[in-house]
Amino acid sequence: MITLRTQVVSFFTSRARVAGTSGVLLLAAGAMHLAGAGAARDALLVIASVVAGIPIAFSAWRALKARAFSIDFLVTIAVIGALLIGEYVESGVVAFLFVFGSYLEARTLDRTRRSVRDLVDLAPQEAEVMSADGPVTMPADEVEVGDRVLVRVGGRVPVDGTVVHGSGAVDESTVTGEPMAVVKGTEEQVWSGTLLESGYLEIRADRVGEDTTFAQIVELIEEAQDSKAKAQRFLDRFASWYTPAIVVAAVLALLITGDVRFALTFLVIACPGALVISIPVSLVAGLGNAARHGALVKGGDAFERLARVDTVVVDKTGTLTQGRPEVTDVVSADAAYLEADVLRLVASLEQASEHPLGRTLVGAARDRDLELAPSPSGVEVLTGAGIRGVVSLDGRDHVVGVGSGRLLEESGYMAPPELVSRATMLERGGSTVSYVTVDGVVVGLVGITDQVRPEARASVEALRRAGIRRFVMLTGDNPHTAQAVAEQVGITGPEDIVAAQLLPADKVTRVAELTEAGHKVAMIGDGVNDAPAIATADVGIAMGGGTDVSLQTADIVLVGSRFDQLIQARSVARATLRNMAQNTVVSLGTVAFLLAGVVGGIVHMAGGMLIHEISVLVVILNAMRLIRFRDKAAAEVAAASDRRRQSAVVTAVRPGSTVR
Repeated sequence: MITLRTQVVSFFTSRARVAGTSGVLLLAAGAMHLAGAGAARDALLVIASVVAGIPIAFSAWRALKARAFSIDFLVTIAVIGALLIGEYVESGVVAFLFVFGSYLEARTLDRTRRSVRDLVDLAPQEAEVMSADGPVTMPADEVEVGDRVLVRVGGRVPVDGTVVHGSGAVDESTVTGEPMAVVKGTEEQVWSGTLLESGYLEIRADRVGEDTTFAQIVELIEEAQDSKAKAQRFLDRFASWYTPAIVVAAVLALLITGDVRFALTFLVIACPGALVISIPVSLVAGLGNAARHGALVKGGDAFERLARVDTVVVDKTGTLTQGRPEVTDVVSADAAYLEADVLRLVASLEQASEHPLGRTLVGAARDRDLELAPSPSGVEVLTGAGIRGVVSLDGRDHVVGVGSGRLLEESGYMAPPELVSRATMLERGGSTVSYVTVDGVVVGLVGITDQVRPEARASVEALRRAGIRRFVMLTGDNPHTAQAVAEQVGITGPEDIVAAQLLPADKVTRVAELTEAGHKVAMIGDGVNDAPAIATADVGIAMGGGTDVSLQTADIVLVGSRFDQLIQARSVARATLRNMAQNTVVSLGTVAFLLAGVVGGIVHMAGGMLIHEISVLVVILNAMRLIRFRDKAAAEVAAASDRRRQSAVVTAVRPGSTVR
């Protein structure tokens, strides 16, 4: 008995089975009608009505228990009423069409969500980890931070980490959405779920398990697809009063006309089924498109806000630039210190710093085989200015300071004029300059250059053509470097703003001023210092390679840290809003047309329901266009980037290269 009950429940919870069975019963009833077997025809029509009507009634009952009036409630009343007055054709056709439409809706939504399941299937299950006894294979979720993971040709990277040995071409399409392999070498980042096409990598695990980018992508997509946009929340409120209003109107129609058939027809035709699905089906398709092209949007509300953005605020370092700075200049201004001495002192102090530029200086000293002092003492971080501390070197203690011109101003130090001139020249060339002081004397400077992202300029131009009226660059760097980078990327318009030497609080103030002036502002950043401004903007956007804080604060994450992903995301967001509007017009127009036809006596229940379900299909097909939507400008920028990558792949990874 339990087995039979289970089978019955399984049958009625399957939209495909119910729709298929009721459809076959309707065809059989049609055959009986042609054969002149009226009793058999009516029996089959009643059975078809019951088969299709049961899941509709259960759905309506669950909604009523939750104190909600659903569209299923209207259809249930109409089907029962049609059976009671002997209109078996109408009851069977109406129930079948509603179930079939529900099946089409579920199938479409499932198709747009399939990418999530595909991603889950790609998650690496095992990892090869280096141990004292050699490589050991273990479950991927047992890898710990700091472990050394080996990845061979054809294998998937099981962790987020940094390459410590080897090189290879990595297919990052599961993370960035772009199919072209990227060459990875020492000290470069790789992501869980990506595929090593050629070469050999040894990776230091930085993030494991649920903390990996891959795991977060799956979680973010699922959360976004379950979230609701403002338009969708409006429809929910609309349905809460529309359904009881239609029931009341049908009762009034029955009282006025005394025509049960007319009242039931009015009830069925007034069902706004296409309207109910018009927003979610478009939204899910649009979110899925953005995710496949490397932009994770945390919900429909953020998607709507992105579509309306007219001002883009960007951080410089790690956002407009690649975030891989290199020490390009070391200058000594004191005869007592060679250039190597200046870099050695700087790097010894910067061992205590977590700033990216500090790590760059330490790395540059080690690359030059300079012996660094033990960890400094009395270290003081001067916000927006630099760092100062005591460095013990060659048996002597030195008070060393490294920072911007603000450090000299706050300390009351004077730099030699020729050193200031050299700094200005480097800054105008796009370098970030840090002065070096030792025991109260300015002894030199170091110049660090971070290359501008190759797609940045083309992306700025494409976004400007797409309706972004103003670009604002906010940076803590010096004005000369800021202006140089702005000119390289095209932030030179009449309404554009470049602001330098800003503290995190200053960035928040600038963003707040723009929003208060009525601009729809998107803030793009990657660092901890960008997180407050990201949270203040109408839409916060984080580069995928950024800090955990900025990623968690942002509404949108550009997984591949590329601007063409932003172009595509904004374009598909705007296309999604247009698609929602189109679907809403089709849905409301269909209901209005059918109701007018019912009142005029030219539309009957079965025919009206057929037209209604056709409108549902039109809405679904229209939304499905978003699945393949591709912005032309984004595609061109991505193609140019892919060509550069392909060149790098051919140059750096050839057949038979370093495979173990």
